[in-house]
Amino acid sequence: MSKPTLTDLKAFKAVAEHQSFRRAADLLGVSRSSLSHTLRSLERRLGTRLLHRTTRSVSLTHSGERLLMRLGPLLGELDTLLEEASSLEGRLTGRLRINGSEAAIRLLLQRVVPAFLARHNGVELDLVAESRLVDIVEQGFDAGIRLREAVPKDMVAIPVGGSMRFLAVASPDYLKGKPIPETPEQLTMHRCIRQRLPSGKLYRWEFQLHGQEVAVDVPGAMTLDSSQLMVEAAADGLGIAYVPEPYAQPYLRDAMLVTVLEAWCPEIPGLHLYYPNNRHVPPSLRAFIDVMRE
Repeated sequence: MSKPTLTDLKAFKAVAEHQSFRRAADLLGVSRSSLSHTLRSLERRLGTRLLHRTTRSVSLTHSGERLLMRLGPLLGELDTLLEEASSLEGRLTGRLRINGSEAAIRLLLQRVVPAFLARHNGVELDLVAESRLVDIVEQGFDAGIRLREAVPKDMVAIPVGGSMRFLAVASPDYLKGKPIPETPEQLTMHRCIRQRLPSGKLYRWEFQLHGQEVAVDVPGAMTLDSSQLMVEAAADGLGIAYVPEPYAQPYLRDAMLVTVLEAWCPEIPGLHLYYPNNRHVPPSLRAFIDVMRE
């Protein structure tokens, strides 16, 4: 009987950790049918069932749990050894996976990625932009990048790009003939473009001035779940939007938007790259952080 290959074991680990053939197949870049065939072949080689499968779920058998418990640290150590061996020759290899919001990934593409790839072209960057906050360990990412307030407290967090603000913005056409709001409460007299958070809840706009904090459940005939779409809708005169400053800046420069309540929009801790504090940091991530700091 032939022994399992490293590919077989990595396939099992991916399915076991994600408890999903679909997510594991996406992570490994293979089809679900191919991944299912690999796992069945592995079970035949080992002579034991590793997974309970139904049409809706995947769970580990007792044998699967024991294998995963021993296999996870071994594969992690092997990946680290291979990366360190290649780095000793001055060339990093492997894949670096980072998850973040669209704005965060865009910032990396503009400021960090070109310099990193020019210096370390043997590393494959896998950058995933999504609005919802995910567990980067569970989803198989090396790092995440989010606003500081969203970073889990047990993570190492490194600032990226300094502080930032959320701005209330509207088009000059929308504001023409309307009273300019001077306090957050006066937003209730306006048409606002509301935001739905990834959790499904509507975002209450948060303002602060001289230590006074105000959260407003603004009125509006439209709700969006994308900051980019919100700023575009505001530029089209559909109402007032409350968006991260980087999204609004191009429109402010071109006078397509103006700010309102700017004094009520203080700076907050901006984007941070973060990673688990209880794991060995891969050489490729250390190199990425070095370039980011530069």
